[in-house]
Amino acid sequence: MYNKFQPKKTGYSFRDLEVYQKSMECSVLILKDFKPALTKLKYPYLENMINTCLSIPLYVGESHGQRFGDFNLGIATLEKAMTGCNKMVIFLEQANGLYGIKINIDLAEDLIKRYIECRTKMFRLGKAWKKYRKEYSGNEDEKKFTSF
Repeated sequence: MYNKFQPKKTGYSFRDLEVYQKSMECSVLILKDFKPALTKLKYPYLENMINTCLSIPLYVGESHGQRFGDFNLGIATLEKAMTGCNKMVIFLEQANGLYGIKINIDLAEDLIKRYIECRTKMFRLGKAWKKYRKEYSGNEDEKKFTSF
């Protein structure tokens, strides 16, 4: 029937964030399964794809730490991670279109879905950080930021 709602455990580290874990999973799959095939096919944007897939979990970790010292910088860094997810969708769709059956199409489609879901969760994470900041901040000026 219906699952009971259970709030997520409180995270103490960026490694506890689901968006970090999921983006790291995606980067491992890309390096393990896509890089060898795309290297053989001489995909022209392989280096950009690898850098982008690795930068997403890096940005999540950075943003988690930055939000305590400079909240707006933390949100801006989280937005870079969201942009990275969009870029990965583009890279994967392009590789899929260029090489078709020469790569694992099912894995490409699965990774596209994962990156879209991860981007959505990052957006919600930013909103949650904003809400938490508003609730526990006494300074009205600090409550304002326009990104989310």
